[in-house]
Amino acid sequence: MKFSEMPYERPDLQALKDQLTALTGRLRCAKDYAEAKQVFLENEELGKHIETQTTLASIRHDIDTRDEFYDAEVSFWNGAMPELEEYSQAWTKAMLESPYREDFSREYGDLMFVKAEMALKTFSPEIIPELQKENELTTRYEKLLASAQIPFEGGTYTLAQLEPFKKDADDARRLAAWKAEGQWYKEQQAELDELYDQLVHVRDAMGRKLGYDGYTELGYYRMERNCYTKEDIEKFRAAVVKYLVPVADMIYRRQAERLGKQYPMSFADNALEFRSGNPRPFGTPQEILEQGRKFYSELSPETEQFFNEMLASGTLDVLSTPGKAGGGYCTSIADYRIPFIFANFNGTQGDVEVITHEAGHAFAAWMNRDRVPEEYIWPGMEACEVHSMSMEFFAWLWAEGFFGEDTRKFYYSHLASALKFIPYGTMVDHFQHIVFERPQMTPRERHDVWKELLGVYMPWMKLDGEIPFYSEGEGWQRQHHIYSLPFYYIDYCLAQTVSLQFWARIQSDRKDAWKHYMAYTKQGGSRVFTELLKNAGLDSPFDENCLKGVCGQAKAWLESFDLKGIL
Repeated sequence: MKFSEMPYERPDLQALKDQLTALTGRLRCAKDYAEAKQVFLENEELGKHIETQTTLASIRHDIDTRDEFYDAEVSFWNGAMPELEEYSQAWTKAMLESPYREDFSREYGDLMFVKAEMALKTFSPEIIPELQKENELTTRYEKLLASAQIPFEGGTYTLAQLEPFKKDADDARRLAAWKAEGQWYKEQQAELDELYDQLVHVRDAMGRKLGYDGYTELGYYRMERNCYTKEDIEKFRAAVVKYLVPVADMIYRRQAERLGKQYPMSFADNALEFRSGNPRPFGTPQEILEQGRKFYSELSPETEQFFNEMLASGTLDVLSTPGKAGGGYCTSIADYRIPFIFANFNGTQGDVEVITHEAGHAFAAWMNRDRVPEEYIWPGMEACEVHSMSMEFFAWLWAEGFFGEDTRKFYYSHLASALKFIPYGTMVDHFQHIVFERPQMTPRERHDVWKELLGVYMPWMKLDGEIPFYSEGEGWQRQHHIYSLPFYYIDYCLAQTVSLQFWARIQSDRKDAWKHYMAYTKQGGSRVFTELLKNAGLDSPFDENCLKGVCGQAKAWLESFDLKGIL
């Protein structure tokens, strides 16, 4: 079925509560495992249907945030989901207390119970008002960003549409675009500060109501950190500063030389990798999609079938249009066993990375679409990002079809960008830990913390006041994960570290690298992150030697890469 034909209907909330209550009661009264399993499978189907309706409403709202019908539906679900959580928790408790727990574990594995025990630590009916408020505030933030209409060179642009100008090869034009974007954020400063301040206090209150010393511990449970700790993350951050920041610093120094700029450079100049311009895809959106079809058709039989199904079902919405929410993501529409990719093409390298990155997520979900329970389709967030970031590197062999004469630029840029990203992503995580350790900070104090962290993780950024929004430590407010998905961002950094292992394997033996990728992907979410890695013959990013090793290999490759003829 095509996405446009998938029916949406707001459910009767009380009827859903009654259904969930009845299923929980039947599970508790089951006379044997066969009966308990039947109820379990019925609960799975109901859960998938609820998820489908919420997902359809959310996607269609994101496609046009001005649509009043789906705006109302998102508001409905923002209030309904916290209420339904109480009934979901009752089911979870019944499963954990079931006399047939060992039977379930034998058939479906014990991870579902590990996750269930963690889920119980994230909710109490007492925090329903806070959960509803959190949903309301994050929706307001996303709508604010989607509403941006930025005047530039006689036109008006959304944030996504302005992005190509921020990478323009002309210094004056590029700087003007950065200033225009920064000015828009400055004009929203009061609302951005107020929204985040409320979110910090709402989340802190949730944590304290549940008996934690603030939000951080609750945040880790909500992110299902089930095989590593806050201390492991702190060690990873230290390794990033030790091994990766120097490599990224080297990359930016060489970039300054190419551009004829003094190091450190401004935010606007750091955005330009080559004097002749950053690598750009040369095709129309449709041609990029067609090259994506070629890539996946030739990569493997599984990827060919997957991508053709995505195109046939109309579950790739990639054009940047007025009113469309910013950013990009992949999700699943459970009732129809099909992933959905949402993006904003803007004529930059990022358009190709949508086809590789987001489709990497989608392929993993498609490969595991029949798993039971449904929660085993997706692993943890950090494990999911391995699928996507690694798929980007597998696309290198087909890069010429996307980039043409810019292909060599792309190779260098893509690897360099992967290395440069990790310090930034790690800084986002460090910032959030400080924020939730000190929830009473003022907005200005939060900006000062970000500015201080820039000096640690991104010393190549010149904080000279040229673009006040960025140089005054406010640039974090454009990172929607900080508002909407606290503690998510480190997952990208862990995954990027793993993906660099795939990059290294691809350089020596692409077919062997793909075998390891499929061994990793086919496990779905049936194992915790560290076990998924071990089972696929990959090193853990929490091993300091892992980060040290991939940094060394990538640095050597970049230093030896022939940039002759590329200005």
